[in-house]
Amino acid sequence: MNRHLIIEELQQFIASERILVDELLRNHTYTKLGGKADFFVTPTTIDEVQGVVRYAKKNSVPFTLLGNGSNVIVRDGGIRGIVLSLKKFDGIRREGTKVTAESGARIIDASRFALKEQLTGLEFACGIPGTVGGALYMNAGAYGGEIKDCLDHALVVNSDGDVLRIEAEDFDLAYRTSNIAEKGYIVLEATFQLQKGEYESIKAIMDDLTFQRESKQPLEYPSCGSVFKRPPGYFAGKLIQDSDLQGKGVGGAEVSTKHAGFIVNKANASASDYIGVIEMVQKTVKEKFGVELEREVRILGED
Repeated sequence: MNRHLIIEELQQFIASERILVDELLRNHTYTKLGGKADFFVTPTTIDEVQGVVRYAKKNSVPFTLLGNGSNVIVRDGGIRGIVLSLKKFDGIRREGTKVTAESGARIIDASRFALKEQLTGLEFACGIPGTVGGALYMNAGAYGGEIKDCLDHALVVNSDGDVLRIEAEDFDLAYRTSNIAEKGYIVLEATFQLQKGEYESIKAIMDDLTFQRESKQPLEYPSCGSVFKRPPGYFAGKLIQDSDLQGKGVGGAEVSTKHAGFIVNKANASASDYIGVIEMVQKTVKEKFGVELEREVRILGED
């Protein structure tokens, strides 16, 4: 991989100041973990996104999409090739009772925008830390609601660099999953079908959900949020708590004493520490209860 050549060619369709070389990804993840990206690229237009996707495919350059890093762990060796961040895609707009949010906008901000516009249906998202693109990727949900309940359609770029409109039912949205990775889509924006509501009623729900989140979750430490999916018939946090794992860890990472479903970076942990805690939890819960805990968080990069 000729690094100088890649930089020169990327600069043909994206400004040089938005192409960072050897960028530390711990600066872009909620866990504050992760080694370097060879090339960290932040496009500002759809044309630039298409250009990066087509360039990477044509030249067989490894390519990784990174949201705001809220639901990923990047290994200590970082990520080879191009890491594409859509954090500049953060616009939110309204048309009637529909709200369209660009991929890099925080889903929390989309929820707050809906409140301001007196539209109901996104209240559940007021405490989810990820981007709109990430929320759609994993069909994010909380407090009884999830993305599939209100998604109308989305614009995506496919692996050939073409822009497509995909209807909600064609994403195969289910519990913490979609077909976005399988299809090779990059979400550009998502449109949510909401309903007219009353500002005070919507705000009351959001205030209550925010209180629940802040009182129960270890927001004072870096983390990736909820680590494991809910196993059928169980709650992951309860299984971990009943396995006496709270406060136990590897290196600088440990199972939160405030919420057993969270693993926190308490003391300058490495990604290896964090992954070590995940594996310890999975092994212990399997031995004690016979339940396989499946990760909700994605692990990217190399050791």
